Amino acid sequence: MKLLPAIDLLGGRPVRLRQGDFDQVLRFGDDAVALARRFAATGAEWLHVVDLDSARPGDWRNLEIIARIVAAVSVPVQAGGGARELRDVDAALEVGVARVVLGTAAIASPTTFGRWAGRYGDRLAVSLDARGDRLAVQGWTAESSSDLLTVARQLKAAGARRFIHTNVRRDGTLGGVDLAGLRGLGPLGLPVLVAGGIASVDDVRAVRDAGAEGAIIGRALLDGTLDLDEALRAAGKPAAV
Repeated sequence: MKLLPAIDLLGGRPVRLRQGDFDQVLRFGDDAVALARRFAATGAEWLHVVDLDSARPGDWRNLEIIARIVAAVSVPVQAGGGARELRDVDAALEVGVARVVLGTAAIASPTTFGRWAGRYGDRLAVSLDARGDRLAVQGWTAESSSDLLTVARQLKAAGARRFIHTNVRRDGTLGGVDLAGLRGLGPLGLPVLVAGGIASVDDVRAVRDAGAEGAIIGRALLDGTLDLDEALRAAGKPAAV
């Protein structure tokens, strides 16, 4: 299983939000590029970067910093938060982002997403950010009218290759991972990356054993609750020497 350390950018600096609430911000230094280098040097195979400044309005606000992160590390970077239009996807890919994460745009129109999926294929991932059985959209400030599994089936039919499942209520809380959400997506047969609430090596092992392709970990790595070396071993990957 892959581990993807998360770097959330707000005002150009690495932060974590509690349950996606912009009024509950935890700041972790000023240098997102140095943080990315540290994660990559420790053995992370991918990095997960979110442009929080763009999550509500759309349109990248921290693309320059994302480009610097891409240039600074030798591992692939997936990035989300600022892609609502084709030009946003192209802009991210042009600076070297390996995979663009779509949420609101894909959920709002699976038909439109289908055209994008035909063009970009595996270079897109769809973020299913669940609050109960509903999906949070527009920077987690609104909810979709359809339930998670209905939308997931529609998006698979439209050509989705990979899902990211985040339990919004657990995100940034260190409250443990939502295995039920992961297992609910299992029958669709697509790779799933899991995020939200991961706090321990036991959580990592549980996600691994439940069949996830990967785990996205943010706050636990940033505040030292979870050591990346230990998490890599729990995921079944050798840590960097």
